[in-house]
Amino acid sequence: MHPHLIKLLSLSALTAGILAASGGVRAEDAKAPSFKAEDCCSLCPAAHDAKNYTTRYQQNFTTLVQAQGDWLFRTQEDLRTEFDTTPAGYKRLKQLHEAFKSKGVELVIVYQPTRGLVNRNKLNPAEKASYDFDKALRNYKTMLGRFAQMGYVVPDLSPLTNESLPDTLPAHDFYFRGDQHWTPYGAQRTAKIVAEKVKQLPAFADVPKREFETHKSGRMGKTGTLHNMAGQLCGTSYAIQYMDQFTTEPKGEAGDGDLFSDSGNPEITLVGTSHSGKNYNFAGFLEESIGADILNVAFPGGGFEGSMLQYLGSEEFQTKPPKILIWEFSPLYRLDQETIYRQMMALLDNGCEGKDAQMSASATLKPGKNELMVNSKNLDLRNSSHQVDIRFADTSVKTLQATLWYMNGRHEDIKIDKPETSDTDGRFAFELRTDEDWASQNLLAVEVQGPEKPGTTPQKVEAKICKRNVFSGTGQRTAQAGQ
Repeated sequence: MHPHLIKLLSLSALTAGILAASGGVRAEDAKAPSFKAEDCCSLCPAAHDAKNYTTRYQQNFTTLVQAQGDWLFRTQEDLRTEFDTTPAGYKRLKQLHEAFKSKGVELVIVYQPTRGLVNRNKLNPAEKASYDFDKALRNYKTMLGRFAQMGYVVPDLSPLTNESLPDTLPAHDFYFRGDQHWTPYGAQRTAKIVAEKVKQLPAFADVPKREFETHKSGRMGKTGTLHNMAGQLCGTSYAIQYMDQFTTEPKGEAGDGDLFSDSGNPEITLVGTSHSGKNYNFAGFLEESIGADILNVAFPGGGFEGSMLQYLGSEEFQTKPPKILIWEFSPLYRLDQETIYRQMMALLDNGCEGKDAQMSASATLKPGKNELMVNSKNLDLRNSSHQVDIRFADTSVKTLQATLWYMNGRHEDIKIDKPETSDTDGRFAFELRTDEDWASQNLLAVEVQGPEKPGTTPQKVEAKICKRNVFSGTGQRTAQAGQ
C-alpha cells in the first residue's frame, strides 16, 4: 500500500478516536459509506410478459429469461423440453428420406441441441431448478432416434449438452451469451462429432480425400439477437461480445486458386441455416475433420428450408447430386410445414422438367388474379399424383400467390415466399395438396396473382402440370404416378 495512504488511514483512525473520547461522536456511528450496486442489465417487467412479443419475429423470443451476467435465454425455444412433430410431419420426413434415397443421396441430419441443453449452467438458480433438464435431454435423444429410424444418418450431439468449461476458457462457450447462434467453438465441437459419423458411411469410401487446416483469422463482434430483443422491450443496451473467427484452407495449397480437388466438384454438400454461414466456419471445421471438400450452399436468413430448396432446384443438384448431403437445423423449426415438403418433394423430382405436361400455359400477368390454366377437357388431375411447375421470366420474383380451384367448387389459396437473401430462379414447383381429404380432389383451374404495385413491369410466366413420383412414407415407393 502507498505510504501516503497508510498515513491518511492512520490519521482517520486517530481522529475518530479523539472524537469518540471527547463524546462528539461514538466510534460505532463512524460507519464507512455504503454503495448499492444494481445489475447492469436485468430484464424489465415488460420482457416477462408474452403479450409484448407482438410481431412474428419477436415471438421467436417469447419470453426472455435473465441468467448469469449478460446471459439471456428464451423460455419457449432455449428451455423447451419437448422435441417432436405431428404424425403428418413424421410421414413427410419419411417420404423425404425415401425421395433422397431414390437419388442415391445419404442425408445426414445435424439437429442442434438447444442453448438450454448445452448451457444450462449459465441459468440463475431458480430458473435452473425449474428447467427439467433430464426430461429435455431424454426427449432430445428420442427425437434423434426417430430420425434414425426413418433412415436418416444422425450424429449423436447429446455429449455436447450440460457444458462445463474451465474458468480459463469463458470465451469458448458453445453459444453466445445473448444470441441464438453457436460460436465458432460450438460449431467446431459439433463438426467433430458429425465428421466421425460421416466417415463411417459406406458412401464416404469413394469420396476424394483432402487435408485441411484451420487457423484464427480475426475477431468478430456479436450484437446478440436476444440482447437486441431485450433492448427493444426494455431500452437497455449490452456490451458487444467479441469472438475468435477461423478460416479453413487446404493444407499446403493456400492461395493456389484451386478451389476443389482434381476430381471436380465436392461430393459432400452442406445445407442449413445461418449457423452454417461463413461467420462460424462450420463448413470449414467439417472439411478439416472429415478430410474432404464440402460445397456449402447455406446462406443467412434462409431458415429451415431456404438453402435446401434453392439447392434442390439448382442445375448442380439435378445433374450431379452429392453422395452425402448434410442438413443442419435447430429444434426452433416446426417439422410439419406442409407447403415446405410439397416444394422439396417436387424439386427432388425436378418438377415438370423433362416430363409430359398434362396441362401447360404461358401468359403475361396483369395486376390482380390471372387465370392461367383450365381443365376444360375434364382430365384426371387428381392431387395425389400431380405437381405444378411455375416459372417467372424475371428470376428475382420471390413470391408466388396462387389459387387452385377444384371440380367440386373447393379451392386452395397458396402463398410461397422465398427468403430475401436467396438467389432465386423465378421457379416455384410444388405438389398438389394431399393432406387430410385433399388427395382425391380433381383440379379444375389455376389462378396466379399478378404484380401488385402499379407501374410494375408485366410479369411473364409459364406453368405446367405433370405427374410426379409418389413416395408412401412407409418405405415403399410406387412407380411414377399413373404409369
